[in-house]
Parts: sequence; structure tokens; C-alpha cells
Amino acid sequence: MDLAAAGLLEQPFPTHGKPLAVITYQSQRAALDVLKETLEHPTGLSLLQSPALSGKSILIHSFIDSIEQDCAVALVDGNRLNTTNLLLAMLRQFGYEIDLCSANELLGLVRVFALQQAASDKPPLLIVENAHELNPSALRVLCELAALRVRQTSALKIVLVSDRSLRPIMDAPAMEPMAKRILHDFHLRPMTQDEASNYLHEKLIAAGAEFPAFIFPRATCDELWRASGGWPGIIDRIALLALAKTDSLPVATKNIEHPVLPKGTWDESAEMLAQPAASLPAAPPQLIVTNNGSVIQDLTMEKTRILVGRSDHNDIAIGSRFISRHHALLVRHGGTTFLMDLNSTNGTFVNSKRVSNHVLLHDDVITIGHHRIKFSDPFATTRGELRGEEFADTAIMKTLEDMRNLLAQENTELLPAASENLPTLKT
Repeated sequence: MDLAAAGLLEQPFPTHGKPLAVITYQSQRAALDVLKETLEHPTGLSLLQSPALSGKSILIHSFIDSIEQDCAVALVDGNRLNTTNLLLAMLRQFGYEIDLCSANELLGLVRVFALQQAASDKPPLLIVENAHELNPSALRVLCELAALRVRQTSALKIVLVSDRSLRPIMDAPAMEPMAKRILHDFHLRPMTQDEASNYLHEKLIAAGAEFPAFIFPRATCDELWRASGGWPGIIDRIALLALAKTDSLPVATKNIEHPVLPKGTWDESAEMLAQPAASLPAAPPQLIVTNNGSVIQDLTMEKTRILVGRSDHNDIAIGSRFISRHHALLVRHGGTTFLMDLNSTNGTFVNSKRVSNHVLLHDDVITIGHHRIKFSDPFATTRGELRGEEFADTAIMKTLEDMRNLLAQENTELLPAASENLPTLKT
């Protein structure tokens, strides 16, 4: 069908060049958060994996476009790159005009550039697409660069992108300098049925359609979703073919082809993901403490309780007059993390809302005084509430009692009187 006959001004599903509109969905937005955290984290290094035609390239370019211009970024295709070609590609992306040099000279230039940028609090970012295709010698150089540090900050932030799982490569002993820095091992998921319908209609609107549901009714959208597996690049190609084959609107489901679909990149964990949530071996949450945008502490919640406050006896001790001596307590019970305000003077806030007790979700931001604690636990997706007898029966109350006994030995009370909080200021 001619595009104009369908009320379209442009091709809504181009397979080359910049898309008319970037329509994101939940898993892609989570991936963008991963990329942002990698850039902001002092030692950020992350893996981004998903099959071909899953939208990784558009996602990466959207992220790069959002980065401040004074941050140097190198986007490199790792397909069969050896050491020399990898370093040349990096330097050219960083703005260098390079004549022929030896691999050692190139490595020296990259080292100096990365260290200088990091010393100015602007460590460069390297994104390697098709990272699984890198030559072993190039991987060794990446490990060497991954070990560069300025103070407590890595001199080079790294994102490795692949259409297959990178875990087998990262698990090799020689890759330890990179493996120990991994902040996120992220696998992009496909669109849901509703997300696919919204994606198709938004693409049609961007191309000029006034009534996208007349071109692709819901039944057609659902069939496109099933045929594509929910992957954006595949749905674009199938939708383009369906438009070309149709003689009249709306596009009928019979015009939709069903190609062989790629497998996800999380094959090794598929069986685990199919288990009930209660049986998943959840990794401990991460707590990232910041003040005025600067990370001052990054820790894993490996203990069942974390005490936060001004006193040195706390697990997270913050020397601020706006924070009470023992301000708040985080307790891990099963797969749930519970936050309790300990009668602090200035209060405890989660996502800008004052709380007394609160079950934390992934990416919640706890605010105490002028400090923030980001709670990161991808398994924490359901908010519950504990009160009354239910609260009293949990291990949380036992933990509180244990804390009282422990701090009593240090002549420290868990719940301080108001006078102990002085000179804490009310806000």
C-alpha cells in the first residue's frame, strides 16, 4: 500500500537511519537507568545484553545524546577488533588525530587521557558494541584500562554491549579486573502486549497518522506482538512488510509474517526466573549514600540490619547536625527490606514523603538531613506494609531488641531522647 493512501507522510518503520520517534518501554527505561548509574558511579562498569534487533543501538544513541558535552564518550564496534584497532577507535572517538603508532604508544595515550580526565572529575566513557567479538588481546587491554584509578574513582567508565550473555567471558580468571567492577549485569526484556500496541500507534502518529487504530487495530497489534516476540527491531520489520502487502485498511492479521525469533540473552538463568519469587536467591541490596550529588559511600547490605545516624557506632555514620544520633534502621527480613525511623528530630523521608516505617522498593531514595541513600534491589518490586500484630511477629522486632542490647553494652541507647539530638536542627 502507498503510504499516502494510509494517511502517512513518512515511513513509520524505517530500518535504516534515525527513527522518526524514540518510543521507550519499561525494560528500555530500566536499561537507561543502568547506563546513567554506570556513568555516575565512581567505578561504573556494566553489561548490557539482548538479542539482535532488540533496540540496543537506538537505546545507546539516545543515552549518548543525553550526556553532557564535556564528558568524553567513545562508542566502538568490537567486532574482530585487536588491540591496535581498539585503541585507535577509542582515541579517534575521544577527538585525537592519530598517525601510525605502536600498540604500546596508543595504550600510553589512552592511559594519559583517561587519567587526566578522571583527575578533573570527568572520567571518559567507553561503550563497546559486539563486545563478545573482541580479540582476546583487546580484552586484555580493556582489563588493564579497567584497573586505572584516580583516588577512589576508576579512570574509565565502561559499558559492554552484546547480543549474547557476556557472563562466560567475565567469569574467566583473566577478566578479574573488569569482573570485580561490574555494577549491573543487565538483560533487556521484550515489550509486553500493551507496550507493543502503544509502540506501534506512536510510530504511526509520528509518521502523520491521525487514526493509528484504524491502520493497526488492536487485534493486528496483538498479532504483530506475537510474531515479533515483542522486540522493537523485529516488530518494525514485520509491520513494514504488513503495510507493503496490504491492499486496504485496516491491515489484516493475515498479512503478518511470523519469522524465526531469536532467543533471549538470559538462557542460563531462565529456569531460575521461572521459579516463584520466594525461592529466588536474591542478591543483597546496594545502598549508595550521596550528599549534594557526590557519592560518599557505596555498600552492600550483607548484614540483616543497617543502623544510620550521627554516632560513630552506626553502620552508616554521617557527621551532620541535621541527623540524629541514631536516626534510622534498615532491616532485611527474607526478601524484604524494612526502613524504620528511630524517633529522629528531623524525620526520615522516602521519595520526598515522610515515613515512620516503610517497606522499600527498588530505586527508592531515602533522605535524612541533607543526605540521600539510594536503595537498589531489583528483586524488591512489591510494596507491603507491616503494622500491629503482623509487625510484632516479624524478625524486625527481634532485631530491634537485639540492637538495644548491643548498644546498651556501649552505653548507647537505640532510641535517643529528644535532648540527645541537640543541636539537631528542625527543617
